[in-house]
Amino acid sequence: MDAATPPEQPPGLDLRLLGAYLDVACPGLLRGQLSAEMIVGGKSNLTYRVSDSSREVVLRRPPLGHVLPTAHDMAREYRVIEALYPTGFPVPVPLHLCQDAKTIGAPFYLMSYVDGRVLRGRVDIDSLTPQLARRTGEMLIDTLARLHAEDPVAVGLADFGRPAGYLERQVRRWHQQWERSKTAELKPLEEVASRLRDTVPSQASAAIVHGDYRLDNVIVAADVSRIVAVLDWEMATLGDPLADLGLLVVYTELAADGLAPTQPRMAPDQGFLAASEVIERYGRVANAGAERIGWYVALGYYKLAVVSEGIHARFLKGKTVGVGFESMGASVPLLIDRARAALDAGG
Repeated sequence: MDAATPPEQPPGLDLRLLGAYLDVACPGLLRGQLSAEMIVGGKSNLTYRVSDSSREVVLRRPPLGHVLPTAHDMAREYRVIEALYPTGFPVPVPLHLCQDAKTIGAPFYLMSYVDGRVLRGRVDIDSLTPQLARRTGEMLIDTLARLHAEDPVAVGLADFGRPAGYLERQVRRWHQQWERSKTAELKPLEEVASRLRDTVPSQASAAIVHGDYRLDNVIVAADVSRIVAVLDWEMATLGDPLADLGLLVVYTELAADGLAPTQPRMAPDQGFLAASEVIERYGRVANAGAERIGWYVALGYYKLAVVSEGIHARFLKGKTVGVGFESMGASVPLLIDRARAALDAGG
């Protein structure tokens, strides 16, 4: 490390501590004085592009403050990437995991920087023709079906989760997270949680579940011809694949109404798939039924409401980094109303 010029420190990342650690733990990975910039867009784990004079990598670490138990587990996120990479499934190259929080102030891992496009902002979405917009939805579903077809045992993830009872645990776990992070009582949420508990579907299969699968959690090639990397595996586990589908339907519905938390409006009149088309294509590509999909959609809205409340709680404590956090709290009642509607419609 060059001690003459102090590197600019992005929030949550001490580059001097990181450089000193890497010189010993990963000699040659990065050399000399490091620079870093935060990759914006997400609302949970912090992501940075770190570079020296010739190479750049990506670092992921938990958010600042108010980290809930079992959330933001760097080792789990790294493990699933490490397991999927040899199969050819589109993930970054796993480079290094550090679980010692004392090293830079939090556990972290490093992965390769993947060149491509994240379709997140208004300019990104407006650049798509209707044909490309439709293609993005098809690629997204096809890649999700491919993930669910991966054999957890074959890739070394047999013990990555407990598929039996997954849905019951999801309802219970997210209610526990709500109790730990809520900033106010919300009776409709309690009612939705109770209805979800009382009507859990029978789980027909188990798969690697991403847990937060949506368009802006993937990188597409510059020409939007393929998905080159799936990102943000912090909620991955083994469980019911329809939970991923239900949450993707949630994001599809919110985007169509211009209400998605991280993306602009993306609706069928722009070429994007409607929620019904998402369900139909997944069923066809995965050769799987989607019985009681309304229950899974309700679970997705419920889960997103709890996540939003947790982010809102961090925002109130001044522990968020970046912009766009001030509206997260107001979205919670809306999401719960939609969860209730999904249950009313046949969940």
